[in-house]
Amino acid sequence: MSCCAASSRDLSPTFSHTDSRRLCRRTPKHEDRGLLNTVGGPVSFRRDAWKMLSTLTRFARPALQRCTSSIACQTLGFCGRPEKVSHPAPACLTFMQLRGHQTLGSASLSVASHSVRHARALDEERLVEVEWEDGGQSLYPFTWLRDNCQCSLCTLQSAQARKLLMSDLDIHTGIHAVEVTNDSKLSVVWPDQHTSVFDAEWLKKRSFSLEARQNMQEELFLNERYYWDSKLRIPTGNYQDVLHDDKAALAWLVALRRIGIVYLKGAPAEQGCVGRLAERIGYLRLTFYGHTWQVVDKYMANNVAYTSGKLSLHTDYPALHFAPGVQFLHCVSQAEEGGDSEVVDGFRAAEQLRREDPEAFRTLASLLVDFTDTGTDYCDFMLQSKKSIIDINEQGQVVRINYNNATRDSVLDLPLHQVQPFYRALKAFVNIMTRPENVVTFKMEPGDIVTFDNWRLLHGRKSYVSRPDGARHLEGAYLDWDEVMSRLRILRSSVN
Repeated sequence: MSCCAASSRDLSPTFSHTDSRRLCRRTPKHEDRGLLNTVGGPVSFRRDAWKMLSTLTRFARPALQRCTSSIACQTLGFCGRPEKVSHPAPACLTFMQLRGHQTLGSASLSVASHSVRHARALDEERLVEVEWEDGGQSLYPFTWLRDNCQCSLCTLQSAQARKLLMSDLDIHTGIHAVEVTNDSKLSVVWPDQHTSVFDAEWLKKRSFSLEARQNMQEELFLNERYYWDSKLRIPTGNYQDVLHDDKAALAWLVALRRIGIVYLKGAPAEQGCVGRLAERIGYLRLTFYGHTWQVVDKYMANNVAYTSGKLSLHTDYPALHFAPGVQFLHCVSQAEEGGDSEVVDGFRAAEQLRREDPEAFRTLASLLVDFTDTGTDYCDFMLQSKKSIIDINEQGQVVRINYNNATRDSVLDLPLHQVQPFYRALKAFVNIMTRPENVVTFKMEPGDIVTFDNWRLLHGRKSYVSRPDGARHLEGAYLDWDEVMSRLRILRSSVN
């Protein structure tokens, strides 16, 4: 369970963003392309800047790496030294206004409509070659085109779901005819005389080129991450704005995804605010601690968070095989003394470990560790799970941190020769994450809400002493990334 707290040094009611306060340098790759460099404090945004921030979701890695020098820029304010991330991060994030169309960093992903100039079937390769008006070409497999026919017989348009059964799909189909319609759509007639018509924009986005696939994955999942250290100025927004303004809500969720933490000011100092915030997205994640949970010092506590002692840096709920992805914490009342919270960018710490101690990184990314959680709350529970401390994907990119020293089990399912290397690796990782230059420390005030990525951030708390007339009280809640990303995509579509 959590008890993290965070705030921004800039408590402006408008949206402010992070600033690592490092020099954002021009790299040779960007030197002649006018990439903005900034140094210094946070940048406060007027309400119209929410619209500019919302477009962050629309651009993929190539767009983040190219800038045009002829356009006036507004800086986002988070400017960090480029580090190894899911994709290479830009040296500095900048907003650019392209004659009324706001973009991030570049106009490389054109918003102009695409038109098909010519199409032909390559029967031997079983591909349809599409030539675009802009001079580019794309190739589409016969089988994929037939599988994704958009007609009412093959697709339920109201649900955007496929009706064509796999058992009815001829994966060796040929093509009878292919042509470009008068309205620049691709028309394919199959050997059984069934006709499929594809919109040019729809096809272009689904091109099988490496660049197009990367762009589509970035648009769908926002995999780009921006790493930070102790100089981070946490992105800060207004609670009421997020509840009632789609642009503000989109900016919040984009920053939450990219940076991993966003601070909201202006909530009432009463229970129920995290529930209302969750309803803005979808629904809360029910766990054994309930839909929401109250972080207070409790007698016979069933979780170390429900004490007044120090909490070491951790992620929540590794004892669940599918840990909650996003966490909210709302300060209802604060301690008289202590209770400051700490957050660390776990992805950045893991990459530091990979660079400094590759063997320790491999150990934590490969060995499975047992976690446990037992007690009674919403109901009684006895959890067990097995996870690696560092989760990586097929490309070797860090995608999740699973670490909670309190619930790390005494059961260690490792052969004897791996026990000491495991402890050495874990100690090395903890030593990195607890370095002062990696830890952001803040103290929440009543009415503040911190929202953060539980798969990425490690959070902790200093010990505290409550006031005689009132105990320290945080209300917490969880969501899953599926719900958060669903709402982000919907907001992006409605705002843009």
